[in-house]
Amino acid sequence: MGSIDEYDTAHGTRYRARYRSPDRKQRDRRGFLTEDEARLFLALVEVRRVRGDLRDGASASVTIGTLGRIWLKNQIQLKPSSLHSLEISWRVFVEPVFGNTPVGLVRHTDVQTWVARLSTKKAAGTVIRAHGILVGIMDVAVRDRRIADNTAREIHLPRRVPKPRVYLTHAQVEMLAVEAAAHGTLIRLFAFTGLRWGEAVGLRVKNVDVNRRRIRVAENAVYVGGKIIVGTPKSHAVRSVAFPPSLSAPLEVQFADKAPEMLLFGDGVNHLRPSTIRNGWLTRAVERCQRKDETFPRVTIHDLRHTAASLAISAGANVKVVQRMLGHASAAMTLDSYAGLFDDDLDSVALALDRARADASASPRLLSTSSIPVNSGSQPL
Repeated sequence: MGSIDEYDTAHGTRYRARYRSPDRKQRDRRGFLTEDEARLFLALVEVRRVRGDLRDGASASVTIGTLGRIWLKNQIQLKPSSLHSLEISWRVFVEPVFGNTPVGLVRHTDVQTWVARLSTKKAAGTVIRAHGILVGIMDVAVRDRRIADNTAREIHLPRRVPKPRVYLTHAQVEMLAVEAAAHGTLIRLFAFTGLRWGEAVGLRVKNVDVNRRRIRVAENAVYVGGKIIVGTPKSHAVRSVAFPPSLSAPLEVQFADKAPEMLLFGDGVNHLRPSTIRNGWLTRAVERCQRKDETFPRVTIHDLRHTAASLAISAGANVKVVQRMLGHASAAMTLDSYAGLFDDDLDSVALALDRARADASASPRLLSTSSIPVNSGSQPL
């Protein structure tokens, strides 16, 4: 457990406690006024050793760079696109600053200074992602018993400022579809089903049932690092999405001369790439719409997903229906994203309550509490 020595000083006798750290190095603490104080200190050291809270210098000397590369390899639960974003953030923002720093020497003030400096140059989302990577690495160090606590936590972070959402009307969707010409069916599909880009270009002929007007979303083709990676949808769950009857005929045109396993859009073999819409056919279609109508907004494919949510809600869809259509993990996520679009429901509820109150006022018995059974205590309710 350790030993205690006494020694003389100019101020009298003092006691020194000796013990070994987990790295087998001799440690000592001097200056105890009594032997009991020294024994109590050794007892506390032993408790920390049993609990695993006693760290050694060697384990805390591993660098953020070493642990960071291990941490990234272990993020097997992430989709390729999410992992790609983390790898870029690590390489550009985290590793250059903390890569050579031992985990035991990462100071809270250093992390806060780094975040503050980065916030003056980059968007809040970029800063939050970079900080999250450092926090994740330090959490691993804590779980490995390399350090006692995570000094990268409890940092003041910039606030995300959400960008204004663009919602097209039915008339604007149709105008954009007409101007998109050969890609008009894609525009209508995005605006009426809420599919993500990767989900739409990953559709196969067999996934579309024109008779039932259902689309089976089972694949997601994501463009990552210059290549297409095919995997499951973002939520990892296959879902069924309905489409309006007006889309049946245009979708059937896409079936022409294609086997069930072939891709619905494009040549049936190669996935459409996002590069075809950036400064490509979508941009030109939007510009033509703006020449016809100067109020027509600039839109992206993801804006059409927002449009789908807006059109569905205005048509009377509830939160659960919109959640299933968009493939959100929960209804809470849908509400967080589109709560403002349900504001009219508040007015409807208020008016319904007022009507119910008026009906009750017309019948005094409905307002009377005398008609409510009271439990006398002798009989169970």
